[in-house]
Amino acid sequence: RYSLFYNRLKNIEECEGGLDKFTKSYKTFGVNQLEDGGIYCKEWAPGAEAVFLAGDFNGWNPFSHPYKKLEYGKWELFIPPEDGCSPVPHGSKLKVVIRAQNGALLYRISPWARYVVRDEDKVNYDWVHWNPPQSYIHKNPSPKRLKSLRIYESHVGIASPEGKVASYKNFTYNVLPRIKDLGYNCVQLMAIMEHAYYASFGYQVTSFFAASSRYGTPDDLKEMIDVAHSMGITVLLDVVHSHASKNSEDGLNQFDGTDSCFFHSGYRGNHQLWDSRLFDYANWEVLRFLLSNLRMWIEDYRFDGFRFDGVTSMLYHHHGIGTGFSGDYNEYFGLHVDEDALCYLMLANHMINSLHPECITIAEDVSGMPALCRPVAEGGGGFDYRLAMAIPDKWIQIIKELKDEDWNMGNIVHTLTNRRYEEKYIAYAESHDQALVGDKTLAFRLMDAEMYTNMSVLMPLTPIIDRGIQLHKMIRLITHALGGESYLNFMGNEFGHPEWLDFPRIGNNESYHYARRQFNLTEDDLLRYKFLNAFDRDMNKLEERFGWLASPQAYVSEKHESNKVIAFERAGLIFIFNFHPYQSYVDYRVGIETPGKYPFLCFKYKILLDSDAGEYGGHQRLDHNTEYFSEEYSHNYRPNSIMV
Repeated sequence: RYSLFYNRLKNIEECEGGLDKFTKSYKTFGVNQLEDGGIYCKEWAPGAEAVFLAGDFNGWNPFSHPYKKLEYGKWELFIPPEDGCSPVPHGSKLKVVIRAQNGALLYRISPWARYVVRDEDKVNYDWVHWNPPQSYIHKNPSPKRLKSLRIYESHVGIASPEGKVASYKNFTYNVLPRIKDLGYNCVQLMAIMEHAYYASFGYQVTSFFAASSRYGTPDDLKEMIDVAHSMGITVLLDVVHSHASKNSEDGLNQFDGTDSCFFHSGYRGNHQLWDSRLFDYANWEVLRFLLSNLRMWIEDYRFDGFRFDGVTSMLYHHHGIGTGFSGDYNEYFGLHVDEDALCYLMLANHMINSLHPECITIAEDVSGMPALCRPVAEGGGGFDYRLAMAIPDKWIQIIKELKDEDWNMGNIVHTLTNRRYEEKYIAYAESHDQALVGDKTLAFRLMDAEMYTNMSVLMPLTPIIDRGIQLHKMIRLITHALGGESYLNFMGNEFGHPEWLDFPRIGNNESYHYARRQFNLTEDDLLRYKFLNAFDRDMNKLEERFGWLASPQAYVSEKHESNKVIAFERAGLIFIFNFHPYQSYVDYRVGIETPGKYPFLCFKYKILLDSDAGEYGGHQRLDHNTEYFSEEYSHNYRPNSIMV
C-alpha cells in the first residue's frame, strides 16, 4: 500500500511539479477571474467533441465562446476584459455546453462551480458566477490544534425551532454561542457541500466546490467560520468523497456525455444501495479534482479539517454491503480491498498534513481497517481519528433487548475500550444516524410517549421519566470518559430532543415539522430538558478542566455483574457508575492508584460531578461536602482504596 502511495506521489512530483501545484487546480479550473479583468476557463471533459461557454454574458449563444482543446481531455478558454471590466459580471448565470460524441448538445454546470442556486419554481440548480466586488475577509486566526476534541455535530438547515430552512446567519448568532456555552470546542458541519435533494442530509452531493446556497451566500459561511474561530471553536467539514449524486443536469454524472469521466463505467460505477455514482480513484484527473476540493475548503473557507463520510464503502469493492467484520485480518487484506481508494485517502491525508499540519481528519469506518489512523509513513491511512461506531449500536441493543437487571457490565466495558492500540477513536452514544426517522434517539427509546406528557416539573416524576433521565446522563458520561480520545454529540441530543429527524419529502407532505431543533425546550424552567442540558454542559466543562480525552486509556478496576457497578480511573479522576435498577450502596470500597490530596495524615477525594444532583434532575442522595479519605488498603489489584 505504501509502495502504491509512494509511486503515485512520485508521479505527481514529476509530472505536475509537486503536490502543492497539483492541488492548486481549484484556482485555474472552472471559471476564474483574472487580475486584469479577463476570464480564464478550464475543464476536463475527455469524452466531449467540443466545449463552449454560454450564459447571460453572451445572450446564451451556445457557440460564440468555444474552448480550445488541450492534451489529456482538457479544454481552456480565455475571455479578454471589456474596458478593464470583467466580461462575465458577478451574479450572472453560466453553463458549460458539451457537444457529445453523438452530436447532442449538453448544458452542464462546471464540476468546479463555486456557487449554484435554485429558483423556487425550478427543479434543477443554476450555476451563478460568484465574484463579488469585496469578498469576506477573515479576521480571526484558526484555533491551535486541540488536544481534547469535544465535537458538536451540526446541520445548519435544521438549527432552529422554526419549521424552515435555517441560515448561516442564524447559526452564527444563535447556535454558535450555545455550542460555546455547552463546552464543545469543535463543530462538525454536515450538508455544506451543495446537494440538490435536501432530504439526502447532504450525502448526495451535486456541486463539490459550492457551499449550499439554501442557507445563504459563500460569504455568510465564511463569516460563520470566522466567528466560530473567534470563540476558539474548531470547524470541521463533513466531506463526501465516497460517492456522488446521479444528477446529470446539475451534478457530475455524465458531464462529458459518457458514462465514465469522473466515475467507473458500468456496474462498478454505481452504488447499489445509495443509488449514486462511484469515483475512479485511479484516474489522474479525479485525484486532481478531489484533492483540490479538500484544499479549497481549507484555504478559501478556513475549515480546520474533515470528517470523511462513507470510508468503509471506499475501502472495499463490496462497499460493506452484506458484509460483517469480525476483526480477522483476512477481511482487511486481499483482492476485495479497493487499493486505489485507500491510496487516495493516504494522498489526501499526506497533502493535508504537509500543507496544513494544523488540520484534523476523521474516518467514518465501521469495518475496523487496521492502521487507518496511523501515519502514512508507517503504511497507515494517515487519519487522526476514527469513529467508534460500535458504541451507539451497543447502547441501542442493550436498551432494546435487555431488562435493566440483565445489563452486562463486562460487555459494556469491553465495547467502550475495544479499540486498536495507538489509534485515536471518537466516542459517541448517538449521532445523527440514530436521530433520523425510522430510528430513535436514546431519550426517545428510554422515555418514548411519556416525553409528550410528563416532562413538566409540575407533573409527578414517573418511573419511566426518572429512569430515562438518569440513564441518559450516565450513558453519556461513561461514553465520554471511557470510550475514546474524543467525544461527539449530535445537536439537540444533549438535552434529549424529543421525536425524530425527518426532512421535507413527498412521504411527509413536504413538512418541516421534524426538520428542526427545539432549543427553546431547554430555556423553559418548567420542563425537565434543562436538567439534561445542564449535565451535558458541566460534563464538558469538567473534561476541559482535567483533559481525560487527551489522557491515556482508563484503568478499569471494577465491572461487578451482580452489583452492576463500573469503576475506573482516568486523568487523576475516579469514575464510579451504579447501573443497578434499585440497589444503592453504603461504604462501597473502590480501588484507586493515586492516593489523592495530602492535607495532614490522610488523603481525600471530593465529588466533582454527580448525575444524582438536583440541578441535573437527580434525587440529591449524596452530600457534596463529604470528603472521601483514601486508605493504603489494596482492592481490585489497586494499591489504595476509598469507601464511598
